[in-house]
Amino acid sequence: MSNMAVLEGVLERITYANEENGYTVARVDTGRGAGDLLTVVGALLGAQVGESLRMEGRWGSHSQYGKQFTVENYTTVLPATIQGIRRYLGSGLIKGIGPVMADRITTHFGVDTLDVIEQEPKRLVEVPGLGPKRTKMIAAAWEEQKAIKEVMVFLQGVGVSTSIAVRIYKKYEDASISVVKNQPYRLAADVWGIGFLTADRIAQAVGIPHDSPERVKAGLQHALSQSSDQGHCYLPEERLIADGVKLLQVDTGLVIECLAELAADPEGVVREKVPSPEGGEPITAVYLVPFHRAELSLAGQVRRLLRTGEDRMPAFQDVDWDKALAWLATRTGASLAPEQEEAVRLALSRKVAVLTGGPGCGKSFTVRSIVELARAKRAKVVLAAPTGRAAKRLAELTGAEASTVHRLLELRPGGDAAYDRDRPLDADLVVVDEASMLDLLLANKLVKAVAPGAHLLLVGDVDQLPSVGAGEVLSDLLAEGGPVPAVRLTRIFRQAQQSGVVTNAHRINAGQPPLTEGLSDFFLFVEDETEDAGKLAVDVAARRVPAKFGLDPRRDVQVLAPMHRGPAGAGHLNGLLQQAITPGRPDLPEKRFGGRVFRVGDKVTQIRNNYDKGENGVFNGTVGVVTGLDVDEQKLTVRTDEDEEIGYDFDELDELAHAYAMTIHRSQGSEYPAVVIPVTTSAWMMLQRNLLYTAVTRARKLVVLVGSRKAIGQAVRTVSAGRRCTALDFRLRGGSGEDFV
Repeated sequence: MSNMAVLEGVLERITYANEENGYTVARVDTGRGAGDLLTVVGALLGAQVGESLRMEGRWGSHSQYGKQFTVENYTTVLPATIQGIRRYLGSGLIKGIGPVMADRITTHFGVDTLDVIEQEPKRLVEVPGLGPKRTKMIAAAWEEQKAIKEVMVFLQGVGVSTSIAVRIYKKYEDASISVVKNQPYRLAADVWGIGFLTADRIAQAVGIPHDSPERVKAGLQHALSQSSDQGHCYLPEERLIADGVKLLQVDTGLVIECLAELAADPEGVVREKVPSPEGGEPITAVYLVPFHRAELSLAGQVRRLLRTGEDRMPAFQDVDWDKALAWLATRTGASLAPEQEEAVRLALSRKVAVLTGGPGCGKSFTVRSIVELARAKRAKVVLAAPTGRAAKRLAELTGAEASTVHRLLELRPGGDAAYDRDRPLDADLVVVDEASMLDLLLANKLVKAVAPGAHLLLVGDVDQLPSVGAGEVLSDLLAEGGPVPAVRLTRIFRQAQQSGVVTNAHRINAGQPPLTEGLSDFFLFVEDETEDAGKLAVDVAARRVPAKFGLDPRRDVQVLAPMHRGPAGAGHLNGLLQQAITPGRPDLPEKRFGGRVFRVGDKVTQIRNNYDKGENGVFNGTVGVVTGLDVDEQKLTVRTDEDEEIGYDFDELDELAHAYAMTIHRSQGSEYPAVVIPVTTSAWMMLQRNLLYTAVTRARKLVVLVGSRKAIGQAVRTVSAGRRCTALDFRLRGGSGEDFV
């Protein structure tokens, strides 16, 4: 330890910060004059621009950046000079104080400024332009900052990042340190952004034993939660035990014991016999409680809707269909193909029906026809889709109002819906488009809210990727031998046959390579090197496509990548696209958060469900544009696709990601005039037919593939491996765990 050194300086700027582990690269002013800034690296958790730091660490040298100081630990020293205090307060540390106000306050109170804020905050009203309301806000923000600092100091030794420390404080306030010390595994369940691994690291640091039953149970629940993120509603017991042993590095016997304890706890897990997804002998499935409840409930509700004697559209039970369809043709100007007619009859005469099919097969026209006929008989029709964009498209198509499923059900904080079995929707016909996106939990909430006797029509393309959330509801509803009637449209209409996008979508779905020569709306730019393909995709999306087709690169062009990581992944491409489309300007404010920079004009997406924001919550996948950024108020404003203005405090920016590029999974349910798809061999494990098919079907007018023919061939050939673990189709047929007893 003899070569440990001490460095004091003011933190001038953070050039990089890893939100996961707190590793930071920053520049500090050591006060030696000449404006020289020194690079420091290390876990500078919680350090804010403008703070005076006393850092312990070691001197070293970097081949590219020269001399630098590696920080082992640091303490904050409040600045003592007027200049330091002004810089500290103006850094955005305290909500309500920006550079201008910091200047006024320090001019008035001088070196006593921080003592006044700490001990006599009411005196702040002496400062011109500071009223009682703002004074109160500054005093509260100062107190919160102090309390967060205390929590951060405690968490610093555990390697928890700033944003997570802030969230822990917001969740538990004064109880933060007590919870972290005594119940660290609670954090994984209660605080968004803390997974089991972070909670486990904290638990280890506070001395919880490696083989503690509490740790093992938390680990098993984490393994189930992870599997639900991969789309599974349950895990086979043997697989869960094996995953638990691997994750926790403990004996199999201990894992089996703890799993039995969890199964005995009503809020723990549920074990039940279900058919094996691969066929053969039944297996023991282990569910997290909410997924088990939702699966039982959804199957029960669908069966109840199908069985009920009530009918809110009785006129269609004995209608003269020839007459009705002839009237419809005069209204729409076109007659229906036989399979479309079948879909219309099903939707209007059966209580639950599914309509599926690929692009260009007339799904939209069929839906419009169903809505026209239902309205002609004075039926109350309600239209919904999982995303804002899909809802807008449905409204344009039918000429009726459509909303997102979340808004329709009026979801509330905690995820409860205003409409459910006790208070159903006042609708005779509920039509839900893009139903392949419905996960188990949302589908259950939706079906619960359909009144007995009302008709439910689910419309979607079952060949697309399944939902981001757990389950594959549309596929399970279409399973052979199930009770739900369905029509699959297969005929591609002549008009659609002229579209390269539609033709190639069907070719890909049939396992044939797309045609990339001689089409006016489907192109391939060959580039075998992954990094070069990424750069080329950016050039195509930001410059070439907008110039050639007159499209807006922010609004009309979407880059869709198979993966998030890597040189051609959505994460890296977002940075390059932001530089090309919304570059930094000296006169525009911006906010650096972790490794990202937010600017007015940025295209962004919400990456978690937040029921507390907006009118009815803001949901994972919602896209918008940053319309305001207030450094003084520490607030960023986003206008979403649903034309709602949503405010984000700066410490909530980890809920947002840039959306110039996004993964194909995240693009489900959205449609864009043009899509650019980098397809490279570096995404080899992800390249599957339904992934490429989903990406191509997101485009209304134009597709540009960028990458290698080899990677495209791999995607077209590879059929998605294995089904998700779900037992919904079994339950829809009336099955239960007792069938195997």
